[in-house]
Amino acid sequence: MKRATALLSMAAAALGCLPPAFGGQIIVVGGLTREATVQPGATLEGKILLTNTGHEPRPVKVYQTDYRFTADGQTHYEECGASPRSNGRWITITPQQLTVPGEATEAVNYVIHVPQDPALVGTYWSMVMIEPLAEDAPEVAGPNADEPQIAIRTIMRYGVQMVTDVGETGDRSVKFLTKELAAEEGRCFLNADIENTGQRRLAPVVWTELFDAEGASVGRFEAQRQRLYPGCSARFAVELTGVPRGIYNALVVADNGDSDVFGIQAKIELR
Repeated sequence: MKRATALLSMAAAALGCLPPAFGGQIIVVGGLTREATVQPGATLEGKILLTNTGHEPRPVKVYQTDYRFTADGQTHYEECGASPRSNGRWITITPQQLTVPGEATEAVNYVIHVPQDPALVGTYWSMVMIEPLAEDAPEVAGPNADEPQIAIRTIMRYGVQMVTDVGETGDRSVKFLTKELAAEEGRCFLNADIENTGQRRLAPVVWTELFDAEGASVGRFEAQRQRLYPGCSARFAVELTGVPRGIYNALVVADNGDSDVFGIQAKIELR
């Protein structure tokens, strides 16, 4: 019987919350966000450094996309420049393909040409994708030569967020989309879905303070800080595990760490 070999490819995108390494060899040096405050007509230059920790040369592909996310957990990588808040077409990347020698570091250069447009306001962003090109996957032998063989090839890619703020311009506002209690593995959370409805990026800490029927505070509880771009939304999970059962008045606050603080009040019942 002729031996059959099946090849499976898997791709994964690694963003700022994951460790800066993929493929067991390539490391993006200096984090996964490049931020700059700009003015219309400005030109900026920078580098994204890639280090190959392996012994063999590794080819890498570099390309651009737009990027947005929503509170339901969806992430969208779209055509570069499609979003009205994309800065992807302002950015020139060179080279778009390179080989990083073993135990060496190479640079991906970028130039940001901000349009001479006085109407630019707030935050514009896009993504530079760093993707090592797949190597031939090794075959995994079956118990005998007549059985099909399966080889798995893992393709990992990194997204470097390219963020430009136009001066201090852009209004800042949010919308609290939903708030609901959720139980997960014996733990209790108040999930607040929040959308950035303004023109400038935010990075709020969301916290909840609970008050009992007499108006006494029973505690303040905090969710993990997350980045929110204009038009994007995220779910902030405030853990309430250990709070006694009862009905509480809740103050839910999104605090950007500056003068921008937003909040709502709600009544919740912990059972």
